[in-house]
Amino acid sequence: MLKKIKERISIFVVKNPSITILIAILILNIVLFGAAAAIISCLAPKSLAYTGFWPSVFYTISMILDAGCMEYVISDIGEASVALIVVCIFTVLLGMITFTDAVVGYVTNYISRFIEDSQSGNRALKVSQHTVILNWNSRASEIVNDLLYTGKREIVVVLAGQDPEGILHEINERLSATLKSETAAVRRESADMPLLPRLMYRRKHRLKNNVTVIVREGETYSTKQLTDISISQASSIILLTKEYQNEVCRYGNTERKEQLEKGNANTIKTLVQVAELTSSEMSLDHQTIIVEVEDDWTAKLVERITLHKENLAKCHIIPVYVNKVLGQILSQFSIMPELNTVYSELFSNRGAEFFFRPCPQEKDVEEATWNYMQTHRHAIPLTIMHTASGDHAFSVANSNRDCEQASAPAVPSLSVKLNPDYYILPRNIVIIGHNSKCRDIMNGFSAFRGEHNHQGEEVLNITVIDDEKSLEKMQYYSEYPYVTKTVVADVFDAELIRQAIEDAIDGHKGDTSLLILSDDNTITEDIDAAALTYLIYVQDIIFDRQKSDPQFDRESIDVVVEILNPKNYDVVHNYSVDNVVISNRYISKMVTQIGRKQALFEFYADILTYDEEGSDTYESKELYVKEVSRFFAPDAIPARCTARDLILSVYEASPKNNKAIVLGYTSPGGKMTIFSGDQTDIEVELQPKDNLIIFSNH
Repeated sequence: MLKKIKERISIFVVKNPSITILIAILILNIVLFGAAAAIISCLAPKSLAYTGFWPSVFYTISMILDAGCMEYVISDIGEASVALIVVCIFTVLLGMITFTDAVVGYVTNYISRFIEDSQSGNRALKVSQHTVILNWNSRASEIVNDLLYTGKREIVVVLAGQDPEGILHEINERLSATLKSETAAVRRESADMPLLPRLMYRRKHRLKNNVTVIVREGETYSTKQLTDISISQASSIILLTKEYQNEVCRYGNTERKEQLEKGNANTIKTLVQVAELTSSEMSLDHQTIIVEVEDDWTAKLVERITLHKENLAKCHIIPVYVNKVLGQILSQFSIMPELNTVYSELFSNRGAEFFFRPCPQEKDVEEATWNYMQTHRHAIPLTIMHTASGDHAFSVANSNRDCEQASAPAVPSLSVKLNPDYYILPRNIVIIGHNSKCRDIMNGFSAFRGEHNHQGEEVLNITVIDDEKSLEKMQYYSEYPYVTKTVVADVFDAELIRQAIEDAIDGHKGDTSLLILSDDNTITEDIDAAALTYLIYVQDIIFDRQKSDPQFDRESIDVVVEILNPKNYDVVHNYSVDNVVISNRYISKMVTQIGRKQALFEFYADILTYDEEGSDTYESKELYVKEVSRFFAPDAIPARCTARDLILSVYEASPKNNKAIVLGYTSPGGKMTIFSGDQTDIEVELQPKDNLIIFSNH
């Protein structure tokens, strides 16, 4: 029997050390109180009114809690002997150690452990309708940042195997920069207003920090830690790919990257756990799980998991093919650099953006679009698509309210004539450097070329400048017939690179796009270093040309610079480069929007993908930038008009099966106007060098 008791006590002590210590403190102090009270009771004079054991207990507790009470205790007892005084002093000293210090230490330790548990994810978090981010990479802070523009309170819970303080610092730094930038913009916009309207305008348009971020350190595939962040009650879960640049040396990082190119088992392991929790009966319905995918092996397994779990109609798994999307974006920007500014606006949660509404699939989409366009002047209809969540009509507007706000039917009051022979002029492109998305970028070029080669004339002429190892990996781009030249040059070969660029510019008529890529396989300290070096070479060329020829057209050279770290944006912008592509930011913006509006996933997939080569009909719709002087018939540029007149007239004049929907226009120098808000209030006076932003099939 005694042995059993000892075993149970031993097990209890091991499993509950903190409770064991608390019990020991209580027992020790009870013994102390009892012994001290008994001694004081014996030494006190018998003639007192309050004598005996229990009054002595009161005296003992008083002295332990406040040593200053000892004087009053001795005074109450009366004729105190030396022995009684010694006992009182000993009681106070021992009590301070066994009671006061022990209890304070225990409570302090409990508070410290409480804080550590909260940060490390050992304590359950009771939240709902929040956003969960699993893992952390260079795109993550942009996802949190874009939530500032949703206009409502947002709760974000991050679970990653990294230091929470570092992540919180990165988030706070990013949010602070955005808030300062937006505040400065509002101040500039209202600077000329009278005092009272200025104050009201700033108060109304001031961007507020409505995002609460909680960071937990832990394993993203741990069922307990996923449960502790209430993942089953989250509105959206974003599963990011881990980055290892900070974790290993240069050579180890390369080896790790090569391994991840084959497949990412960590993503699959985490997704299995997440899908299991979100498909339970107790989870919210229609949760969105967004998974970043960077390789074919992972993509196939994600599809299998999706096929199984989505049959339960509880969660929606959306794979975002990071490299493919970025490759498509970078190829489009190289061909039409102005799209960078357009996408920056439309892919964000601020200003004009894409919206959708439930809509039965129409037999005649063009007629339905025309009817909506005539009766809504605060939104621009784009298309009607069948998506996984139903049939939806997509529009560009400032808000859902604008999409629903009907107006009196209107008919075109402007007569326009379009150029029936319009085609995209050949583009001369120089690619400098490399990244892990090179093949996806080339696939984007191939798709564009297949759709836009005109009467046998090659629409693309590409020169690639890169180091020997990277060119060998791409087999010197031999499978791409439109790559006419490859130049072997290291980043340190300044003169060789400059000469190759100048030869490419001078060897072809028309404008030239220079696409500078940033190596995402390098270690953290070298991120964007090569891209910035290439940019210096390019700016030297432009400067020399401007110096030698005052009539040199600066707009004839478009520089598109990909950077990975947003902190380097200001450095690039200081070199007068407007087309800075923060590639990670585009993925972040898309992920944020898809998390709130699931149907946008298929819409984005459509507008970023050209029709397959050899297709006789144009089914996919994309955004195009088309020069005004060539888009309209010769000498037929519309006179000054409203945006509403221009939108209706161009749509009516464009050919069937390739309806052109005007979303806005850009002017030389990078100024962009999107026709959002009341279209009748927007005055448009197009110039020949302006570029229309067109949504169409071709």
